Amino acid sequence: MAAERDQGPQSPTAAGGPDDRILAVRAGEGDEEAFETLVRGHGPGMLRLATQILGNRAEAEDAVQEAFVSAWRKLPEFRGEAGFGTWLHRIVTNRCLNALRARRPATDIDELPEQAAPEHQSSPERAAESQAAVRALGDAMAVLSPEQRACWVLREIETMPYETIAEVVGISQEAVRARVFRARRCLTEAMVAWR
Repeated sequence: MAAERDQGPQSPTAAGGPDDRILAVRAGEGDEEAFETLVRGHGPGMLRLATQILGNRAEAEDAVQEAFVSAWRKLPEFRGEAGFGTWLHRIVTNRCLNALRARRPATDIDELPEQAAPEHQSSPERAAESQAAVRALGDAMAVLSPEQRACWVLREIETMPYETIAEVVGISQEAVRARVFRARRCLTEAMVAWR
């Protein structure tokens, strides 16, 4: 498990297609097909990341779309010092952080529509308990600073190593570790009733 965790995000071309760096260089020279290959390969992971950070699928889709437009414009500047995936994670994460900072105060939980319980939950009590736990986690995540939330999602959901998170977020590894530690502590305290 630790070996998997330290590998970071997987390249969409790991299965034998052209290397991301080659595609990025070609895309930077104006090759739209190369860029489309990068988008297809990285798009689902970037959308998952943005959804985890923002907690809103529509907002995440907008952030990822803006990030890909930005990446297309900045590709001629891509020097390959970091992997393309790391570079793209940084662009998406920054878009998400900007969106979090620009948000108006969160909507009251009572104003949110009720979501249907998954089919595997057979009892209404179990469904209500699960929904309450998800709401509690959402409330706890909302208390985190945007930077803590991004670092926590990159580490715990995306299973990135601290070094890669530091590159993506643009801070030191020590700062990443501190933000992940504070986020874990805050979430643990907030979710103690759900253990």
